[in-house]
Amino acid sequence: MTQTLTTTEDLAAFCAEARAAPYVALDTEFLRERSYYAKLCLLQMALPGSDGPASGRAVLVDPLAGDLRLDPLYELLRDPGTVKVFHAARQDLEIFYIEGRTLPTPLFDTQIAAMVCGFGEQVGYETLVRKIARASLDKTSRFTDWSHRPLSEAQKSYALADVTHLRVIYETLARQLEATGRQGWVEEELAVLTDPATYVVHPEEAWKRIRTRSNSGRFLAVVRELARFREEYAQGRNIPRARVFKDDALLELASTRPTSHDELGRSRLLLREARRGEIAEGILRAVKAALALPGEDLPRPEADARGQLQVNPALADLLRVLLKAKAEEQGVAQRLLASSEELDAIAAGRRDVAPLRGWRGQIFGADALRLCAGEIALSAKGSSVRIIPVAD
Repeated sequence: MTQTLTTTEDLAAFCAEARAAPYVALDTEFLRERSYYAKLCLLQMALPGSDGPASGRAVLVDPLAGDLRLDPLYELLRDPGTVKVFHAARQDLEIFYIEGRTLPTPLFDTQIAAMVCGFGEQVGYETLVRKIARASLDKTSRFTDWSHRPLSEAQKSYALADVTHLRVIYETLARQLEATGRQGWVEEELAVLTDPATYVVHPEEAWKRIRTRSNSGRFLAVVRELARFREEYAQGRNIPRARVFKDDALLELASTRPTSHDELGRSRLLLREARRGEIAEGILRAVKAALALPGEDLPRPEADARGQLQVNPALADLLRVLLKAKAEEQGVAQRLLASSEELDAIAAGRRDVAPLRGWRGQIFGADALRLCAGEIALSAKGSSVRIIPVAD
């Protein structure tokens, strides 16, 4: 029978045990379909055992139990003596930061570590369980309502498996990182996850996530004000952004720019609920505010902000070849070294992008700059790519 902790006292006792351990594996189950912020429904925790990682104690924690507070958990997350191990930690950490203003330290993310260790692009937990723990997962409870009580034994077993195998995966990857001297690579990547700014969405910046095809400053101003209103409304009422209005409706409004309820009612994509009441008033205020902005206060397209740099497509293609060669040579995921957008930025002349700094700069960025400067050429031999210095 799976042990489920439902009181603060029981959670505090387990967290005290965890603070005496070298690490604790954690995972969460949550719902987000009907809210802006994720609703924590279940917490899984597992400790290593004296007879090997898989022999330690593992429990579920029910945050929906009426008399359970998570204060002992937050104390554990802040304890520098115990490593907190997650797989693909970002959404878990967002919950802890939003609800408890706490981020774990020290942190280990097995997805990032696996990418550094050559397991591929954004490798999934199930893959690591199969390849490292030599086990399989029962996926029958993957799509379930974790807020419904009571939980079935099948649900509990499924949830607990997300941390029981994680112990073996962590210890294996940690040994591999130590053997290759790549711990610093992982730590550099984790800096983003442990930065509180990662989990704070500023309404005035929300428009930058919306893909537009227009570079018109006035159009972007309307997009910005509409996105700001939507973000503030969704945050304040804890509802999904799409419940206010979707991106396609936002872009339609930015094009039609309604300034009256009659004009607003002609929208094809706006939900009926958004054509009246607070949302309708907010839309009209946002549009009017954007239309009233003087020209010098209009947002600038990102390309203009970069000085209208143009991507050299041939150079961008060569950088992609170099990236593939370097990733294969080092046994790391290409995506971890550089994204397609970052390669285009380098080909356009930017020098303030992540692949040119830190550990990425050492194994890829330095040669990328040499390629851009015409100091090296690439040659194919069989299935491999060679770097050839170019004589002056």
